Amino acid sequence: MTDLNTIAKNYIIAWNESDAERRAELLKATFTEDVSYRDPLMQGDGHEGVAALIDGVQQRFAGFRFSLKGTPDGFADKIRFSWNLGPEGTPSIIEGTDIGIIENGRLKSVTGFLDKVPAQ
Repeated sequence: MTDLNTIAKNYIIAWNESDAERRAELLKATFTEDVSYRDPLMQGDGHEGVAALIDGVQQRFAGFRFSLKGTPDGFADKIRFSWNLGPEGTPSIIEGTDIGIIENGRLKSVTGFLDKVPAQ
């Protein structure tokens, strides 16, 4: 049986990792080679595509950290989990929920939804 908590935690760890080499290893462990990521603001395919998205988020939100919000749930090959993004030790500025498809214990696709975003 797939451990949904481990998948969600590894996902968050990958998004928080700033070292490119370490992140590449985390991406291999967390996502299939042909992973597809989509949310309202960005999209990426494969490990390189997701790595580029993570780089972009880390540059735009320097010093911010992702954390899990609540407990992941799912069924069959699906996972749903929510997350927070903001400076450590302060209330989150951005929140979202991601829905993923799992294949052999790794994420094959992720569709992200933004639940809370700052006013522009």
